[in-house]
Amino acid sequence: MSDTVSLTVDSPLGPRTVSLSYARVGSGEPLLLLHGIGHHRQAWDPVIPALAAERDVIAVDLPGFGASPALPDGLGYDLTTVVPVLGALCAALDIERPHVVGNSLGGLLALELGREKLVRSVTALSPAGFWTESERRYAFGTLLAMRRGARLLPLPAIRGLARTAAGRTALTSTIYARPGRRSPEAAVAETLALRSATGFYPTLAAGRDVRFTDDIPEIPVTVAWGTHDRILLRRQGIRAKQAIPGARLVRLPDCGHVPMNDDPALVARVILDTSR
Repeated sequence: MSDTVSLTVDSPLGPRTVSLSYARVGSGEPLLLLHGIGHHRQAWDPVIPALAAERDVIAVDLPGFGASPALPDGLGYDLTTVVPVLGALCAALDIERPHVVGNSLGGLLALELGREKLVRSVTALSPAGFWTESERRYAFGTLLAMRRGARLLPLPAIRGLARTAAGRTALTSTIYARPGRRSPEAAVAETLALRSATGFYPTLAAGRDVRFTDDIPEIPVTVAWGTHDRILLRRQGIRAKQAIPGARLVRLPDCGHVPMNDDPALVARVILDTSR
């Protein structure tokens, strides 16, 4: 089921109320799913049935994305704000140290939650933060181009493109290796989510100086990278392994930056293996 929770968090201007939208399904140990920049929680739909068979799955719209409104004045979109917001969400839902899975921006947040010892295990799919400066500029430029394209296309054109495999390739091939597998409805919804994301620009700005260099001892960590990732190049996975020596580094053959749709069975298996 989907729902919204209101959280009270501190800011330099005093307490602020943050609202987050989420969907929850399944039973078992809790598993928190975090999407990437410009996306929404429905990115996880292809893998949720397999995960919910063994886990209490909570898929979240991050602040300023999907159905979650922008953060209030006084709160930034950096790690020092968003990680405590996610911690407050877990407390509000009576979840103690969930397993966490994140993709791209969500992968970076998942690793930070692991570093803070707020979770039981971490699975990071193409996480942000292991780039060189030139790789970061390339990734940000690609994301900005995607955002501009989504905002320039009128809704009838988006719907028309989504009706065909070739059109869905035009809309989503930057993030998927197999864009034709995405349903027309999903392609339209995620293009609109990218277009309307109020948190897009401030989140991108907050990420300019981000580098994840800390080890995460004592909890299981898996870093997985699609072989056809066109935004965060797969060589960044080697740097992630160097920063987190105890992590398991997994190759996702024929998967793009958002691998959940390209190979749902493989991604679900990687997630469940880590959380076991």
